[in-house]
Amino acid sequence: MTSTEGQPIRFARLGFCRLQCSDLAATTAFYRDVMGLELARDGDGEVWLRCSDKPYDIVLTQGEPGLAGAGFEMESEADLERAFARLARLDTRVRWLADADCAALLVARALAFVDPVSGLHCTLYTGQASAATPFVPGPIRIARLGHLVLNVPDLEAAHRFWCDALGFAVSDRVDGLAEWLRCWPNPLHHSLALLQHSDSTLHHINFMVTDIDDIGKAMNRVKAADIPIVFGPGRHLPSTSIFLYFLDPDGNTNEFSFGMELFEENGARGPRELEHKAEVMDIWGSRPDPRFGKGKPILTAPAADLVHG
Repeated sequence: MTSTEGQPIRFARLGFCRLQCSDLAATTAFYRDVMGLELARDGDGEVWLRCSDKPYDIVLTQGEPGLAGAGFEMESEADLERAFARLARLDTRVRWLADADCAALLVARALAFVDPVSGLHCTLYTGQASAATPFVPGPIRIARLGHLVLNVPDLEAAHRFWCDALGFAVSDRVDGLAEWLRCWPNPLHHSLALLQHSDSTLHHINFMVTDIDDIGKAMNRVKAADIPIVFGPGRHLPSTSIFLYFLDPDGNTNEFSFGMELFEENGARGPRELEHKAEVMDIWGSRPDPRFGKGKPILTAPAADLVHG
């Protein structure tokens, strides 16, 4: 977790995910009315939804469906500087965002880069403003945006980038198939996970809920809305989370989960090497629908503005 400068790059959290969708109105309604996120902004072709006291957690735009970007909040500007120095030595197209771009994102300072393995457009930032009012959960009591999971064409190369270069920490792995990563020193078992796959695609986006009852409420809520449940309810061996997976209007997988193993900054256990077997994904014994984790592509086309890529 230590950079070549001798100091670690410290991350605060996964801050947001950006999705491009085929029907902006339908996808907005799904996140707002079914999942229970709050509509924070709708204008200039962009929709902000939130499940926290930050101004946005999910950003939606109209277009070819896919994962258009993700953002991580850093602990300090010094960490942002260290990240820039490391990214500048790699094939990432890193650049500092202009003041106007930072103002549009409601952050003090930010950089943008492209993950050289998956092609994901990423933003690292500090000093994000709080929303004008607290987030008030609906019937499903969302606690936070939890994690992002990517299908990547070269898991080994993805590990070198996220772990060796940026300092993410491995919590668990299935050799050659999957890694669950902490954005160190954030204590959550994973804020990012990587799965070996033939293509770069979105596997799923996770939202953590407040209580196990929220999983049961979510199951009945998505069933009532005729939304396909593609896995669960169940309990993961890595993370120990109780989960429910279902599809958004474009066929991307979303997850509600309750509970997660937490890691202290110092003295945490090392990564476990887990067996390649179905019970790793659900110790209760359920099996996923074939549509589980078969999300839309990571949108890698060149863009003038990586933030809005």
